[in-house]
Amino acid sequence: MDIRKLKELVKLMVNNDLAEIDLRDPDEQVTLRRHGENVVVPQMAAPVLHSAPVAPVAGAETSVAQATAPVVAGEKIASPMVGTFYVAADPDSPAFIKVGDTVSEDTTVCIIEAMKIFNEIKAQCSGTVTQLLVENGEAVEFGQPLFIVTP
Repeated sequence: MDIRKLKELVKLMVNNDLAEIDLRDPDEQVTLRRHGENVVVPQMAAPVLHSAPVAPVAGAETSVAQATAPVVAGEKIASPMVGTFYVAADPDSPAFIKVGDTVSEDTTVCIIEAMKIFNEIKAQCSGTVTQLLVENGEAVEFGQPLFIVTP
């Protein structure tokens, strides 16, 4: 490739604030990357999601605590990430746990989907599940309590 073409590509990158250019044709291939300043992308605060109440499904295996129900004393299992909460591996599978089940530290209690990755969440405490605080398919925040476990 001619040095003049390279200079034009660099000028194009600088003028348009591009981090990378990748050009390919049958005779040549060129990839240019800028390692200068790191580009900071401003992030907006996540919108608050308000969902309408969902009618309970007949035969559902999980009990979900109502918003007006007091939180029972016990150890909270909190979400380690922002994502979507699921009580089972797939819609046809039984829930990992339900109210009244006994869990140990390595028991999988739910799945949280974040960025198309399904993350198994472990109890990290032992005891009996006394409350399920989140509904299946609900968006959860980092640190949000999901379950209450009493020793």
